[in-house]
Amino acid sequence: MNQKMKFIYLIPLIAFAFSADITEENDVLVLTTTNFDSAIKDNQYILVEFYAPWCGHCKALEPEYSKAAKALKDEKSDIKLGKVDATVETKLGDQFSVRGYPTLKFFRNGQPIEYTGGRDSQSIIQWIKKKTGPAAKKLDSVDEAKKFQESADVVVIGFFKKEDSDKAKVFLDVAGQLDDTPFGITSDDKVYKEYKVSEDGVLLLKKFDDGKAEYDGEYDAKTLKSWIQVNSLALVSEFTQESAGKLFGGEIKSHNLLFISKASEKFQESYDAFKAAAKKFAGKVLFVFINADVEDNQRIMEFFGLKKEDVPSLRLISLEEDMTKYKPDFVDLVTDKISKFTQDYLDKKLKPHLLSEEIPEDWDKKPVKTIVSKNFEEAVKKSNKNVLIEFCKLYFIFGLV
Repeated sequence: MNQKMKFIYLIPLIAFAFSADITEENDVLVLTTTNFDSAIKDNQYILVEFYAPWCGHCKALEPEYSKAAKALKDEKSDIKLGKVDATVETKLGDQFSVRGYPTLKFFRNGQPIEYTGGRDSQSIIQWIKKKTGPAAKKLDSVDEAKKFQESADVVVIGFFKKEDSDKAKVFLDVAGQLDDTPFGITSDDKVYKEYKVSEDGVLLLKKFDDGKAEYDGEYDAKTLKSWIQVNSLALVSEFTQESAGKLFGGEIKSHNLLFISKASEKFQESYDAFKAAAKKFAGKVLFVFINADVEDNQRIMEFFGLKKEDVPSLRLISLEEDMTKYKPDFVDLVTDKISKFTQDYLDKKLKPHLLSEEIPEDWDKKPVKTIVSKNFEEAVKKSNKNVLIEFCKLYFIFGLV
């Protein structure tokens, strides 16, 4: 065999050696500058996490990410999950504009798009499958529908005899927009009968609260999308790093927040009272509890001027641009008082709760005076002079990265 033939013969072996140079950790591909390009080329679909070993959010994501990778591997999916230590593989971090950790990018046929899903295994899988398959899964039997219903905590099924009808087109449009929710569609008579659906419509099935919701609104994409987002949330949700995006990035911008220790003896009693009040405001005000025992939640408590000894405590916030906060005038958390507090907010009867520093001793000794909430009335409103004020605004994001 001549040298040219030897070289040609060795090409596939060399290619195999490079493509095989990828190890796995807990079913996740370990990617480096050396093997990254071949991994992207050899896999039609691959989600890549750019992480830093010291990052707390990365550590929290790791078990969920591995769980998602294992689930996909077990079902023999072509979708792969990989990870890059961006503190070591700095060139890859620069190449893909990694500015924070973790950053996740989904590569479809080699082209990257930003990952915008949740941080738990189920949300990761749902998001990827939505990006790699049809907007709504076809359900042609009761068994398929039941299996689909069990696949996630929240699923949405469209019942349409004609899948090219105007209503069905709106449904499929919304299905394509909501990446973190599985959608199914059926025209099967037996599936209609099983779910007690007599005419075309949309059913949201969930493994909490009342178990289901039936859509009765207009068939335009904006209205249907908003209805699904609202009804996909529990009456009371716990704030976590995984739930933050869905809670604070949703349609409802008025949030009633219960700060409480899950380990306290009062937890269940306070939670039950809070949940009972939440039933009256579904779709208007989001009810969220924040576990004061979690270290990462201390930042949120500080933002509201709360210390651990102050819990359980209630605060209401409007997540519009001004981030206005409201504080109740009671401390005993009972349903009637929580309901009245919330209704007074909706009726615009509450005054904003302003945190204030103490008035500095030398606040008026310099050409530029220091104004805080406690001296604002006296120094500004009651002044007989023209006053020019510079406001320094604090923007606070609830644990979103």
